[in-house]
Amino acid sequence: MFVDTHCHLNSEDLINEFNDIILKAQENGVNFFAVVGWDVNSSKKAIELSTKHEKVYSIVGIHPCDIDNSNLDELELLLNEAKVIALGEIGLDYHWVEEKEQREKQKVYFIKQIELANKYHLPISIHSRDALQDTFNILKEHRPLYGFIMHCYSGSKEMMREFIKLGAYISFAGPVTFKNAVAGKECAIDVPLDRILIETDCPYLTPHPHRGKRNDPSYIPLIYKEIAELRQIDVSKLEEKVYENTLRIFNL
Repeated sequence: MFVDTHCHLNSEDLINEFNDIILKAQENGVNFFAVVGWDVNSSKKAIELSTKHEKVYSIVGIHPCDIDNSNLDELELLLNEAKVIALGEIGLDYHWVEEKEQREKQKVYFIKQIELANKYHLPISIHSRDALQDTFNILKEHRPLYGFIMHCYSGSKEMMREFIKLGAYISFAGPVTFKNAVAGKECAIDVPLDRILIETDCPYLTPHPHRGKRNDPSYIPLIYKEIAELRQIDVSKLEEKVYENTLRIFNL
């Protein structure tokens, strides 16, 4: 069984086709979907979608680029919903933000959401773009007590090992299938099998050979196939390990 541990079926690009997308994915062997929010409204939509299908779960949180239009008190009200399995995607994104004051505000929101996750016994899903060292430093000082995922990991093999020492699960998306993804492929080979997760991050990051098209969970077998070939193992073994890891990190 393939699992998609991070998808945005709550996005404008996909939400109106939710039922068709789920059916298409299941026809391709995908039978677990974690729908991820990026602010309070999208988190509410993720929860709503999780009530419509047995195999759909929700992850709720405030993305670092959306901290100015979301409220942590409103977010906390969502954390007791039955099919909320993690808090995310949260973290740091310096790619679009150069101002020191805004970066410091991102850090504050990141730390406060780690604290919320600990309070509600939830793991966290982390977005980190051009900010891996600061992300690592915060996680080292403010430890997530119920586990964490480095969503769509794009750093070095050496840095990945340091995150794993802190207890990270490392999640790979479509970019690992790109021909020029040298670092991503190295990480996919090196990551311990009990720490690997796989996602689409749809509608973004469509895997090869469909790069440039809109992404959806039906494409996730391509990511499994690429990683299995890189590791020289059978796809079924990778399926089994990722499924076990998914149940473990989300306490299912």
